[in-house]
Amino acid sequence: MLTILFNLLYFVINLYFWAIILSAVFSMLSAFGVLDTRNRVVWMINDFLFRVTDPVLRPLRNMLPNMGSIDISPMIVLAVIQLVILPLLQRLQLAVTTGVWQALLT
Repeated sequence: MLTILFNLLYFVINLYFWAIILSAVFSMLSAFGVLDTRNRVVWMINDFLFRVTDPVLRPLRNMLPNMGSIDISPMIVLAVIQLVILPLLQRLQLAVTTGVWQALLT
């Protein structure tokens, strides 16, 4: 049961990881005029990605200094997911499944 829960958590984090990447790509393509945001399908996809990723990216954007039109907040969130959240989740899974809580401390 715990393995299924951790696999589901990994899957959700992976989906969010890709949603952040797609949101950044959509934003860039819209800014360069490649995608027409007046198109209903493009607008709906862009709106969905914005609504999913903005609650995490907005506080980070507010803390970062203004660098013009360059937004590095998606890169920072992706780095935090890869370098902090996933390793911590792996250690938590190891600690819960084996019962060895020392795995969290190393």
